[in-house]
Amino acid sequence: MTDLPCFYAPETAAHDPQFWMLRGVPMRNKESAERADRLLAGLALAGLTAETPPRTDHTPMRQVHTARYLDFLHNGWAEWQKAPGAGPEVVANLHPQKATQNYPLGITGRAGWHMSDTGCPLGRDTYAAALRGVDTALAATKAVLDGARAAYALCRPPGHHADADTAAGHCFLNNSAIAAQALRARHDRVAVLDIDVHHGNGTQEIFYDRADVLTVSVHAAPDAFYPFYLGYDHETGRGDGQGMNLNLPLPLGSGDADWLAAIDRALDRIRAFAPQALVLALGLDAHENDPFQGLRVTTAGFALAAARIKAAGLPTVVVQEGGYMSQDLTLNLASFLRGWIEAP
Repeated sequence: MTDLPCFYAPETAAHDPQFWMLRGVPMRNKESAERADRLLAGLALAGLTAETPPRTDHTPMRQVHTARYLDFLHNGWAEWQKAPGAGPEVVANLHPQKATQNYPLGITGRAGWHMSDTGCPLGRDTYAAALRGVDTALAATKAVLDGARAAYALCRPPGHHADADTAAGHCFLNNSAIAAQALRARHDRVAVLDIDVHHGNGTQEIFYDRADVLTVSVHAAPDAFYPFYLGYDHETGRGDGQGMNLNLPLPLGSGDADWLAAIDRALDRIRAFAPQALVLALGLDAHENDPFQGLRVTTAGFALAAARIKAAGLPTVVVQEGGYMSQDLTLNLASFLRGWIEAP
């Protein structure tokens, strides 16, 4: 086993969503299959290769997501195709406020219930690809449980915006939360550190009532940036989970210094929690040239972040989240991985 085992399931390329709408304008979805090719090139630049993960038991996924949501992901596309005039992808035109509504039976209503926005169209191959993304995260988790100090999972589609019952922001199954749940089978305390430019709202929601998983997110401030409705610093947990969530939002356009300082604060909180393992939700979309333009982290900044996080000394499952189509995506992953490998 290499010092940093890496995993990728080629079947995830079958998920290549087309539809997205931004400010009323339909456009090509940013979670394209080509992202994986650029990330694989980043692995190669860092001198690493990816193993194909085995198909595995999905019990941690079923512990994280509701049965009705998994049924929707499994059967929703086929049901949608039976509706008169249905498009090639399931795209919700309803977004109910769930706290005050009833769960519907029809596919149009269920699509609205289980899809938070237009960034997550459900295609013919989406669920099968998402399951292989889960396999990828669980393979990296198993490598860490078997003794690797760290392992990297190149997951597609990403997962950290998906909560127990809802797809959102290109995400369907929450790979980072599933990895954390799998680690809990062996460890009493697990931490999740999310450094994607977008707040890990789905992961926060999944663990918000729990004391066994600490969730920490460093991200662009959501008052004017996705996901808008969660990710504020006053959100600290609920019930048994009070104090077990830390959000560190940064002003839009923040660069390396502020981002790395926030990561240092995050690591201080993680050390105080004293977990036995860490899940790192690795977003590369904090980069200055990423299409979403939330933060202005440099390519070198990812290497510095990797060294800091590795220095925490925790067995770490690195789960790929965002990072979208730019000329720098390959270099950014290579920089992070080299920073990790070369750090003492």
